[in-house]
Amino acid sequence: MADPPLQRLKENKALKVAFAVTGIMSTLVIYGVLQEKIMRVPYGPSKEYFKYSLFIVFCNRITTSSVAAGVLLAHKNALDPVAPLYKYSVVSVANILTTTCQYEALKYVSFPVQTLAKCAKMIPVMIWGTVIMQKKYNGRDYLLAFLVTLGCSLFILFPAAGDINPYSRGRENTVWGVSLMMGYLGFDGFTSTFQDKLFKGYDMEIYNQIFYTTLCSCILSFVGLILQGNLPLAIDFVSRHSDCFFDIAILSTVATISQFFISYTICNFGALTFATIMTTRQLVSILMSCVWFAHPLSTKQCIGAVVVFASLYAKSFLKSEQKSLSLENTEKGTSSPLRENP
Repeated sequence: MADPPLQRLKENKALKVAFAVTGIMSTLVIYGVLQEKIMRVPYGPSKEYFKYSLFIVFCNRITTSSVAAGVLLAHKNALDPVAPLYKYSVVSVANILTTTCQYEALKYVSFPVQTLAKCAKMIPVMIWGTVIMQKKYNGRDYLLAFLVTLGCSLFILFPAAGDINPYSRGRENTVWGVSLMMGYLGFDGFTSTFQDKLFKGYDMEIYNQIFYTTLCSCILSFVGLILQGNLPLAIDFVSRHSDCFFDIAILSTVATISQFFISYTICNFGALTFATIMTTRQLVSILMSCVWFAHPLSTKQCIGAVVVFASLYAKSFLKSEQKSLSLENTEKGTSSPLRENP
């Protein structure tokens, strides 16, 4: 029989939330700092920059797929694919393109700009949701998406004068960086929407999808490195710069751990709580990056950031209120006039 105080401790919702928040915030904030360090900070006395973003994707995915396989085997679950392999491959290709655009963009825009720009993923998700899942959205959803996009635009287009990148200076750099971020947003919106379609179309466990999509990503990124001729160059770089090797190893580890905290949070508290935590994480990541890497912020960037995060928190609050109203109407045996949109 379990000790009553210990049992109460396990059932304490506040502690569970604290556990989820601490796990997601710590792993993803570390992930963000290391991501910027690897792509934007030179290594060694000769000040060499690591340029092989696909190698980082490969390391991340092989770590995650190995852990996912271990979890499936530990729970005595079959490793057999639930969906056709080509559907896992579609997610993998989109995910590789997403992550590659993300890392490449860091060569041309700062981490705070990239992180805030990710908030604009609402628009591509809504577009792909309409195309793939036939979802419908109301005027409030489009208004919040517009405000987030407006805030992101202010943040990207009006950088502080002292914020430079290590690869080039000038406006063409910003245009290329923004183009990569638009690619990231489009591919990421497709990835999450297609994953949602797989979960709803098949009786699929999350670790099954993680294993097969990351396994496909391992194969595809490895082939890409071979075709580009960058695999020996990347291995040579990390062999000469052991600190880069450890940065990539830690990055891959925290990226994998974060997947489990994300799964735990969504499973126990739902997508709304997870979205709120992620919004807070993005804000903390931006502040840490500004302090750690000395990124100055212009007045217009601060206004843009306030608009973005105020809109995101408003979205979470409105969904919470809508969910409460829906539950009240259900208990009364009536239907709510409002419909909660994903």
